[in-house]
Parts: sequence; C-alpha cells; structure tokens
Amino acid sequence: MSKNALSVMPNAKLGAYGHDIPVRDVHISRRTRWFIDYVLQPFVKPTMRLMKSATFHRVLREQTRTAGFIKEDLRGLTKDYRILGHVPTPTLGDVDDTRKIAVLYLHGGAFVLPAAPHIHLTFVARLCHDLDAVGFVPDYRLAPFHRHPSALDDCESAYRALLDKGFDPKKIILAGESAGGNLVLSLLLRIKRLGLPQPLCAIPISPVTEMARVHAPPSRVLNRKRDPLLPLDMMGHMLQMYTKGIKDATDPELSPIYGDYKGVCPLFFLVGESEILLDDTLIVARQCRDAGVSTRVDIWPHMPHAFTLFRGMLPEAKIARQDIVEYVQGQLARLQVVKRVA
Repeated sequence: MSKNALSVMPNAKLGAYGHDIPVRDVHISRRTRWFIDYVLQPFVKPTMRLMKSATFHRVLREQTRTAGFIKEDLRGLTKDYRILGHVPTPTLGDVDDTRKIAVLYLHGGAFVLPAAPHIHLTFVARLCHDLDAVGFVPDYRLAPFHRHPSALDDCESAYRALLDKGFDPKKIILAGESAGGNLVLSLLLRIKRLGLPQPLCAIPISPVTEMARVHAPPSRVLNRKRDPLLPLDMMGHMLQMYTKGIKDATDPELSPIYGDYKGVCPLFFLVGESEILLDDTLIVARQCRDAGVSTRVDIWPHMPHAFTLFRGMLPEAKIARQDIVEYVQGQLARLQVVKRVA
C-alpha cells in the first residue's frame, strides 16, 4: 500500500480492484446485510430495472409522485421554497442569516427524478442540524424535458445566488449523490473555468462521472451483478435521456472523469465497494489527488449506491453522516489555522 493511500485513510485495508485507495475497515451490521440481500437485491433492483423502458408519461408520473413524499419534521428547521438565482429551491433554516454555513445539496435521481423530500431533505436537515448550517436543495431542471447543460446551468445559478446573497464561499459546502455527485464535480470545474471562488469543500457521494460510455469504467461491468441497487441497463437508459443530442459527451462539465482538478477545493468522496459506479469515483479521486487537491476517499464494504441516504435502514449511514460532519468541521478548523498564520 502506498504512503499516499495511508494518508488518504488510515487504519484501512487494501481494496480488491488493484487501486491504491483502500477499502474502509468497518464492521457491517447483520441488519444491513439482511436489508441489502433480502430487500434491495431481490425486490428494489428489479423494480428499478423497469425504468429502462419508461415513457415520457411514466417519467412525468414518477417525477410528480417522488415530489409528493412531503416530510413535515425536519429536525426543527424552518423550511421554505424560494427562488435562488432563477432556480426554485427548498430551503432549511434561516437562510437570510448569511453568517452561517450554507449546505448546497445537489440531489440525485438519474437526472430524471426530483428531490424526494422524505429522503433528500431529511438527510440535508440532519447535516444542517449537526453543523448549525442552513440548507439549499436546488430543484434543477430534469430530463427528458430538459437536457444537459440545463441542470448544471441551474446549479451554477444557485451557487452564484449564494455568493450574491453574501454567503462567504469558505462557508459553503457543496454536496450531492449519484447524478447530484456528477453535478457537484461538474460545478467545481465550471466554477474554476469562470474564475468564481471555490467553496470550502465538496462531498461527492457515489457520483456518476463517465457519461459517454455505459460499459466503462471497469466496475460497471465487474460489479453489475454485485451491485444490490443499480441495474446497468436502467442507468444507460437514464443517461441517454440526459445526453441525447450531445455531440461530445466527454466534455468535462458533462463527464467530470475527464476534468482537470488542479486548484479546486478539498474533496471527500464516499462510495460503496460493490457499486457499478465504484470506478467512476476512484478514477476521479486519483486525478484530484494527482493534481495536488486535498482528497479523501471512503470506500464502504458491502454498501449500496448512495447508502448515506438510507439512515432508517442502514446503521452505517449514520456513521457516514457523522464522518461528513467531522470532515467539514476539520476543513473549517484548517481554514482558521491558515487565517491565523496569515
């Protein structure tokens, strides 16, 4: 194991794919194994596979249904629905208090589904509660009615709006899972290209980073049977909805696996070892590290795609959220040290 790998994550063992980024050495509960093996794999994954033949009408129905899972109790935080830039945005907490930390969360959903309030807003609310932060979850435009770069344009607009409101970029946390993880990385590259200030740090969770190919990177094929949640054929159909008509899907702002990350903010990646998107994460993480970016990667054994959202079913999701909170607190402390030295 390389010295660099040990600095990324101490007390870990070498991964199974030949990468020098190790798998986290952690006990996986019996409850979690049961849920993955007897609920996700046999029931949820086959249901998701049905989406590969989804028509426009079915997609519209699923978008409406997902948005309808309203969650009332959000850790006591005030919730609102505002226009951030030109983007409708569910918000959490006193978002007019620009002295606070701001969590800009870019939700997943294969670029097709909106944020699920009972899942995404609950997760962001817990982060905001633990960090004493305010939260923003942009309702960016969705495929197949809007294709790239509509979603990324909306995320850029939301980020600019936070800066315009007076939030210190060094108190902005950028995070997102799956398709949202793609948008996190793509937004960092766009922020860099436009010369905007980088946020304090970014947390991509199980991001999809290669949009030009369905069969690659390698874990997409190697893990297609092991992945307990994501069917590869369904993912291919969703990617086509988002990229249809794009001449060059290797554009780094669409496929951030091809990005130049020199100069971007520190990154904390989380991913499950059995995911088809494992290598989507690891290849980008290695490029970030090689570009001199402070990079941490946690590969969780036996965990499904975007497992951090499954707090009610997976005890490990709570541990991962605590890791995120401690990481952000560490970045804030590091910044204060830098300011004192300066």
